[in-house]
Amino acid sequence: MTINLNFSGLAPAATQAMAGVNAALDSSSLGKSLIDLVFLRVSQINGCAFCVDKHAHDLLEHGDNFQRLNSLVCWREAPCFSERERAALAWSEALTGIASKHVDADLQQELPKHFTEKEQVDLAFAVGVMNAWNRVAIASGKNFSMR
Repeated sequence: MTINLNFSGLAPAATQAMAGVNAALDSSSLGKSLIDLVFLRVSQINGCAFCVDKHAHDLLEHGDNFQRLNSLVCWREAPCFSERERAALAWSEALTGIASKHVDADLQQELPKHFTEKEQVDLAFAVGVMNAWNRVAIASGKNFSMR
């Protein structure tokens, strides 16, 4: 049996509230590319094919390249990510996996080297909202979409 729930139709206020977080992040100094990179990595971890497809396409549309997208699953070994991106990806993975392991204090101390306090907060919201969107997409029955 396939799930097919219309979350936006059944809970428009909640859907609009989550979309509001995304809209607020659009004006963040983190930049669209970094936010989409975080969204893509979180979606990969959560196994949300719909969101992986969406954010990979968004990154390509905004000028990122296939090598970086293809290397994202092994970003620690790939030389094509900046130190700022690496810090954001490490933080994103830690927050996404918080149920199995609490965030390491060393990681928390690394963030201020790359992000202002406001950017750290925005990054936490980006990770949080993407985790929520992944769960909504999976729960609604959204599957991989071929464009």
